[in-house]
Amino acid sequence: MALHFERSEFDARRDRLVMEMAEKKLDAMLLFAQESMYWLTGFDTFGFCFFQCLVVKADGSMVLLTRSADLRQARHTSIIDNIVLWTDRDGANPVNDLQDLLTDLDLLGMRVGVEFDTHGLTAANGRKLEEKLASFCKLVDGSDIVSRLRVVKSSAEIAKAERAAELSDDAFDAALSLVKEGADEGQILAAMQGAIFAGGGDYPANEFIIGSGADALLCRYKAGRRQLMENDQLTLEWAGVFHHYHAPMMQTVLTGKATKRHQELYEAAVAALTAVEKAMVSGNTFGDVFDAHAKALEAHELSKHRLNACGYSVGARFSPSWMDMPMFYQANPEIIVPNMTLFAHMIIMDSESNTAMTLGRTYVTTDSAPRRLSRHGMELIVR
Repeated sequence: MALHFERSEFDARRDRLVMEMAEKKLDAMLLFAQESMYWLTGFDTFGFCFFQCLVVKADGSMVLLTRSADLRQARHTSIIDNIVLWTDRDGANPVNDLQDLLTDLDLLGMRVGVEFDTHGLTAANGRKLEEKLASFCKLVDGSDIVSRLRVVKSSAEIAKAERAAELSDDAFDAALSLVKEGADEGQILAAMQGAIFAGGGDYPANEFIIGSGADALLCRYKAGRRQLMENDQLTLEWAGVFHHYHAPMMQTVLTGKATKRHQELYEAAVAALTAVEKAMVSGNTFGDVFDAHAKALEAHELSKHRLNACGYSVGARFSPSWMDMPMFYQANPEIIVPNMTLFAHMIIMDSESNTAMTLGRTYVTTDSAPRRLSRHGMELIVR
């Protein structure tokens, strides 16, 4: 097996899940989130774009229902011993196979949690699931059970995040070596992703973000490439990834010279990220962190140029996004505790002057101040 963690790590995770299930009086869980399957068993695949389900009983036993294409994938990458296949054919409804499996597992009439809130269970399959199983067992929304367990990282997981952060720094170094007038965005992207692959890293759960000129004000990837001009702005958001653990970074880099507005926005971004670092301590809430960000930008009269969230939890994620819950947004009551890996981003987009400025880093929370994982500082970079 090609496991990324010791077997004892998976055993500890299983035990934590079993305890949660007992507390919620669940006889079984139907896991559809790829992140949950990876965290619990090591199962590593993008086959979750099709129907697959990991059934976990209250005694900790597990059975995977999947397609034939993922049979060897599951055997090679996970600790799952019991694998059942549903067959691709015209008109196939794998929920029928799932019901048969649940019958074999003596779960008729039992209380069963379901991960509904995941890209691994489409709305169409979710409807089929409810229609088929509504009279078979008591379905309970258990979407947040494993996701909440994943928020606090073990020492082994933090080591993965630290390696991912090193790869993030390597990618930034590769980008900065190319940023200058006439540089091509495609070559910059290739250098960044190449540095991560060369360091033993993985594909990210979503595309890197790159945009210059007017596109520097976008915080999503878009198709199309551009060459940098003499005086330009380049916004980058990327993540080093190691064994699917992400350590995102974000920064706007300038060519030529910084305008007065760039300097103003940069100073505001640093002030906001510094305020966020001071608020990102155990006992505070995710809402407190957002408020620190909002207050700092309000002091610079930039409230209308900021976003309504300033970061989120990160870890082992799969497509289509490396963003995890919980997030830094207004009034989020989630409490910060040690050993969370959190990404904080200051995104200021002034469409009136067509000026962009961003700054983002990944942190590990501690008993006191958070630990920034990047070796890069927060200086304004002008090439």
